[in-house]
Amino acid sequence: MNRGHNDCLVSIKAGAAYATSVFLVGFVLGTVRVLFVVPRFGETLAVSLEAPIMVIVSWAASRWSAHQFAVPPNVTARAVMGAGAFVVLMLAEAAVAVGIFGRSLSGQIASYQSTGGAIGLLAQIAFAIFPLVQGWLIRRSVGH
Repeated sequence: MNRGHNDCLVSIKAGAAYATSVFLVGFVLGTVRVLFVVPRFGETLAVSLEAPIMVIVSWAASRWSAHQFAVPPNVTARAVMGAGAFVVLMLAEAAVAVGIFGRSLSGQIASYQSTGGAIGLLAQIAFAIFPLVQGWLIRRSVGH
């Protein structure tokens, strides 16, 4: 197996671990948000409070996952990790929305048009970009 293929497999595994860890934290925080924060403060404020926490969690989880799986800091490996993580995260969210909350897939997609949904989607886009940014920071620090 060549190095590029191995880097790709490592990146996919790291992305899956990254997405799973962030999804689990998000599931817990989302439950707290829906049950306790939304009824008191509304959806937009609740998501606005949760999003920065999830961004911090995502940054840390991306670093941990890339380190644990030894993902190279090159653009391709980090892009595969981020894209794979984004796909896994979106599929997991859709599965929960449809399977647990009975929302249609089109309803889930439409939910991103609300203010709260857009805030959440922006946090998810940041989540997908973090492996690339962290790889760039590593390459910059070592002069690559």
